[in-house]
Amino acid sequence: MLNRLASLLQDPPPALACELSEAGIAVARTSPEVAIDFYPLEPGVLSVSPVHDNILRPEEFSRVVRSLAPVNGNRKRRDMALILPDDSARVAVLDFDKFPGDPKEQASLVRFRMKKAVPFDIEAATVSFWPQRGQGGKVDVAAVVTPREIVARYEAPFREAGLNPGLVTTSSLAALELVGAPGVAVLAKVTGRTLSVLVLESGALKLMRCLELERASLPEISAELYPTFVYVEDNLGAKARQLILCGFGAIMDKARQRFQDELGLEVEPLRSAHGVAGEHNAGLLGWVQSLARPALRASAGGREP
Repeated sequence: MLNRLASLLQDPPPALACELSEAGIAVARTSPEVAIDFYPLEPGVLSVSPVHDNILRPEEFSRVVRSLAPVNGNRKRRDMALILPDDSARVAVLDFDKFPGDPKEQASLVRFRMKKAVPFDIEAATVSFWPQRGQGGKVDVAAVVTPREIVARYEAPFREAGLNPGLVTTSSLAALELVGAPGVAVLAKVTGRTLSVLVLESGALKLMRCLELERASLPEISAELYPTFVYVEDNLGAKARQLILCGFGAIMDKARQRFQDELGLEVEPLRSAHGVAGEHNAGLLGWVQSLARPALRASAGGREP
């Protein structure tokens, strides 16, 4: 999955990756061996949204970035992966009877279809996309759209620190590398008061919803999550085999029991080779795990030419 999202991923892969959230910056360093850290941000430094500036206190944000990546005196920029919060972008799965082979035509079609589906100017946005096999001979195209200005503002402090964010993706999309369930699986990921719900069928993304919650309580999460299972049966013609939870923290055990009892399916936490993924590092752990697969080091995804 991660290779489809890369705007640039060189071989060897970057030795540094950062996942951003309002709570802080999760950092993975892969040389000489994997080490994961977390640099907290003060409240009010970031306010995640696809419709306004996300960095409210740029000087403080830049200070934290400099502390995690001190300048080493080398003029050459160091490559890195940058994982943005889910709610800074919009993701949709578009179905096409036919999808052209020309990259410019592909980008034009995706922009046209996404124009009325996003709350910002599509002409001032970056668009990444990748085709998947759909039902009945159709082509499903997963598209990720983010305002250019939001991406640029996130990247700027890292570039000032001598880093090159060659790969930019979002948390839940990167975390899909950790989902290996066969058949239909649902991932429910909580970060702060944001609930991201993703549906996969045999590894292909079929749906992503990103919802703002009032309290992120279990009843509120349940009310938003359950309609997804109706969607699965109505649109995919099959029941979900597994529900995977991430970021549920202290209510994880209670949530697992409730969902198992009420939905009648297997419920598990999102796990990686480095432990259970949390609300602030799931994408980071997915990126780290992708490095174990050489095939993921080459970009195979669609992007604007």
